[in-house]
Amino acid sequence: MIPATMNASTLMERGVVRFHSTPVPTVDADQVLVEVAAVGVCGSDVHYFREGRIGDYVVETPMILGHEASGVIVAVGADVDATRIGQRVAIEPQRACRVCEQCKHGRYNLCPFIEFYATPPIHGAFAQYAVIQADYAFPIPDSMSLEAAALCEPLSVGIWSNQKAGTGPGSRILIAGAGPIGIIVAQVARAFGASEIIISDLAAERREIATRFGATRVIDPALEEVDGLEVDAFIDASGAAPAVRSGIMAVKPAGRIVLVGMGTDDAALPVSRIQARELTLTGVFRYANTWPLAIELVASGRVDLDSLVTGRFGLEQVEDALRAATDPRTLKALVLPNG
Repeated sequence: MIPATMNASTLMERGVVRFHSTPVPTVDADQVLVEVAAVGVCGSDVHYFREGRIGDYVVETPMILGHEASGVIVAVGADVDATRIGQRVAIEPQRACRVCEQCKHGRYNLCPFIEFYATPPIHGAFAQYAVIQADYAFPIPDSMSLEAAALCEPLSVGIWSNQKAGTGPGSRILIAGAGPIGIIVAQVARAFGASEIIISDLAAERREIATRFGATRVIDPALEEVDGLEVDAFIDASGAAPAVRSGIMAVKPAGRIVLVGMGTDDAALPVSRIQARELTLTGVFRYANTWPLAIELVASGRVDLDSLVTGRFGLEQVEDALRAATDPRTLKALVLPNG
């Protein structure tokens, strides 16, 4: 029996999270109801908590945060095969319109009508239950933990970033930022065959962590210049304008620059360098069609997500989890809504 109400932790306004009871979401015909097992804390969750907005996305009404989620299907909509009940799944936390130009070209992450967990006004997964369209709930193998399944979301960012960077066998990659995304980007680069993975970060703790997760070299940007590295691609996972500029200067002719980190809305770029070297510069906005590969990378052991977990919190401790996520020693804090 599915209860009528559930516990959730809701962002009421900037800096205020409330643990309370709320109705269990209604399941549409094409959706499944997931009993949430684990939810990763993302930098965007922290940003909404601290600032109440990210760019044009403003929290104007109470919203449940959390979009890195996994769990077990406990109910299905009228158009979904009932045999899916009981499946352990990783959730791709978005709903595209499927009919716009971007969707029809396979770029559904750029759908102008997309609904994404924990992006105003769509509720996320810091709750005991969540709904998602059935084909965005991906079954995982028995060998894969539900905690790792939740982290298929940031892993998808790492996959998408490396695909944009053209990472392949023998690639030399520079990554700015050894936070959770930077570490995952490094793991994916290694899985894709990169021969040299250089990570820069100001925090000594994070540089040390990076050496355990695929980095072949770490750099303290306060002491060492990256200009002249002549890498095939630069992936920024820091959002810091100085890191972006110096990273661009490290890319060899015809190389690629991929901007992942959330930073300032505007930054000065070395345009003449980009022109003279014919560098390709692109951004990353979420991902598309990455979950099958993410699950395969984890199931095969080529990417380790379980070891990224540095803290676990109950649903009533979401505010503590959000604060812990800013600690340089934290890689991934998880909220366990039914734990």
